[in-house]
Amino acid sequence: MAQTAISREAAAGKVMVALDYPDAAAAETLLKQLEGIPCYMKVGMQLFYAAGPAFVGRLKERGYRVFLDVKMHDIPNTVKGGANSVTKLGVDMFNVHAAGGRSMMEAALEGVDAALSGGSSLQRPTVIAVTQLTSTSMQVLNEEIGIGGTVADAVVRYAGLAKQAGLDGVVASPQEVVLIKEACGTEFQTVTPGIRPAGSAVGDQSRIMTPGEALRQGTDFMVIGRPITAAGDPRQALESILEELVSK
Repeated sequence: MAQTAISREAAAGKVMVALDYPDAAAAETLLKQLEGIPCYMKVGMQLFYAAGPAFVGRLKERGYRVFLDVKMHDIPNTVKGGANSVTKLGVDMFNVHAAGGRSMMEAALEGVDAALSGGSSLQRPTVIAVTQLTSTSMQVLNEEIGIGGTVADAVVRYAGLAKQAGLDGVVASPQEVVLIKEACGTEFQTVTPGIRPAGSAVGDQSRIMTPGEALRQGTDFMVIGRPITAAGDPRQALESILEELVSK
């Protein structure tokens, strides 16, 4: 999928830095190092459970867009309540598990709408669904999760279900972006973990691409954690990624 040249600011807006830290103090160290770069900040379960909603509020006060990555997966009424709470928190994006089914995903949107109806200053968050984790191989999918076929088949099926439910997009590996866009339309957003700059350690990811490759596939956002957070110079690591995106 061809991509036109993008600016540095646009490139930064596509990068979601994964703040996978055990506490707010550790995350603050990275935030100071990356200050001034207008990227998204992704707050996952580890940090959210440790630092709580107040930390998200501080990120918003500093002008960051926030993706709250807590992967809601429960009965519809519980997810509805969770979605209501995080919408009131002011996050820009949050996710649910597509495996929870269409009714659960629709309930998440009901929770969002209920929150918006009670607060005129709130903005509607982007709501996306997790398809299959980027650590999921075909063997794991077939033999452990119990879903037949390829990972790509499962991802596209879940993406279609998320679109039917009214969600804005999905989390998937960069390897499935083209298939998702073909099935669900170019406006259907893709958020792609499993981004590894050339030479980076693969870690526990199974389905990966470099930032430039992911951009060429047409992804909307790319989640990048350890290649930035574990780097000796995180700011330089992020700047190198932005240079790669701009050059593509």
